[in-house]
Amino acid sequence: MKNNRVIDLFLELVQIDSISLAEREMADRLSAELKSLGGEVHEDNTAKKIGGQAGNIIGYFKGNDNYPAILLSAHMDRVEPGRGIKPVIRGDYIYSSGNTVLGGDDLIGVSAILEVIRVLKERRIEHGDLKVVFSVAEELGLLGARQLDPVEISGLDLGIVLDVDGDVGTIVYKAPAQLKFNAVIKGKSAHAGMHPEEGINAIKISSKAISDIKLGQIDEETTANIGVIRGGKAINIVPEIVELEGEVRSHNDLKLEKQLKHMKEIIKQAVEKYGGSVKYNIEKLYPGFELPLESDIIRLIAYSMEGLKIPIIYMVSGGGSDANIFNKLGLPTINLGVGMEKVHTSNETVCMHNMIKLVELMIKVIKDSRGYY
Repeated sequence: MKNNRVIDLFLELVQIDSISLAEREMADRLSAELKSLGGEVHEDNTAKKIGGQAGNIIGYFKGNDNYPAILLSAHMDRVEPGRGIKPVIRGDYIYSSGNTVLGGDDLIGVSAILEVIRVLKERRIEHGDLKVVFSVAEELGLLGARQLDPVEISGLDLGIVLDVDGDVGTIVYKAPAQLKFNAVIKGKSAHAGMHPEEGINAIKISSKAISDIKLGQIDEETTANIGVIRGGKAINIVPEIVELEGEVRSHNDLKLEKQLKHMKEIIKQAVEKYGGSVKYNIEKLYPGFELPLESDIIRLIAYSMEGLKIPIIYMVSGGGSDANIFNKLGLPTINLGVGMEKVHTSNETVCMHNMIKLVELMIKVIKDSRGYY
């Protein structure tokens, strides 16, 4: 199966280093590929805004006005360890050699989009206007999509993001909002052996707060986590500064704010108990979205899946994607399963049959779209 074109392209792309904020080589490769397919291609100014090497790559393909205009999107960056990837084929699956991620998140989506456009051209399949967005720094909180000029997707009718694990047939119609939480807790330094009573231990304050904060699965719509702790200079110094970094996600904005308020209140209590202070930096990374199951876009995707006898899985996601941003900008956009498994680990894999099926599905969606818009 290795000689299948979409698989060959994927095997090539994963070997191009493309860590978040260091996507220059990948961006150049994708720009060249889109141009070779006849697209009008440009790179936006996102790199300057986020301190990265490359901006979002945007391609436009003129189509038939009798069909809806569609956005096709995937992200080009990957997480660490993601340098020097060596893909390995075992049976029907592609793995990394074991020391890195595979990069299927999200080069499966990137490869599928490029192959879909190639097939449309070769078979002269009618379609509406197509806008392709290959975003950067998605793994850092959708940074690339968040910097995208809304003009880039104006006039489009629907969007499809290819960026979720699970079998082809998975339709993410609902995803949460996310807040990034940063708290700097300040105590007072002192010599730990000679005058410990003169110090205020910021680690002790933080430990008290963390032990009392509700974390994990808060309710059926809300999660919270503190994932990074920084603090302390030496074992003989009462630590003065501790920084906590975490997140809150929820499908309900009121619950999102309620959980944030709870976390800040608990930290305040701990700070007041031991005589410290705290400063916050709270950032809303992206909003949530929910598309009705009876909406045109979901009906279209489901119709195409049924035509290919692909089992449909309606999914409520616990994570965000660029689809969150596109929906915020007013473009009805879903996120579809691409077949990637065990993402963000060295055991990441993808079944090659899923990659081929994904291309077939996207071509059918484009063909079927005329009857739904």
